[in-house]
Amino acid sequence: MPTRQQARIEVRIGAKQKRLFERAATIEGVTLTDFAISSMQRAAASTVEEHTRIELSERDQQAFVQALMNPPEPNAALRAAVKAYKRMK
Repeated sequence: MPTRQQARIEVRIGAKQKRLFERAATIEGVTLTDFAISSMQRAAASTVEEHTRIELSERDQQAFVQALMNPPEPNAALRAAVKAYKRMK
């Protein structure tokens, strides 16, 4: 038994856009609703992936690895933060 959808999205578009979307849906052999959902899904996934990916230059990569391999000594602020954390426990 199919599950009932719980959310709805409504949009207002121009007649020309609607005809274009309907044509694209027909070409893909799906309903306009299915076409809209799959198109939005692809666009949303791409947008989220693009904005969450971290890209580093080669110089940044080297600096990152160096910081991991040879971390600097804790400064006064970090030592104070550790003491404050331990007092909270």
